[in-house]
Amino acid sequence: MPKSKTRKKAVYTPPQKAQTVKVSPRWLAPVMVACWIIGIAWIAVYYIAPSVPGISALANWNLLIGFGLIIVGVVLSTKWR
Repeated sequence: MPKSKTRKKAVYTPPQKAQTVKVSPRWLAPVMVACWIIGIAWIAVYYIAPSVPGISALANWNLLIGFGLIIVGVVLSTKWR
């Protein structure tokens, strides 16, 4: 009878590397929260007092600025560990 061609040794598995805990930079959380708050405040001021000199000149671009800041905050929140 022919010998079977199975391996007698176990398949090599590399040793597990020690997982290091990733830490967020200290500036990340304050900037993230600040973007959310400033974005919401920007949109609120645009709706509450649209005749403010700096805000009235931008018209509907105020929404883009406000939502842009909120989106930046959300993107930063994905980097938070």
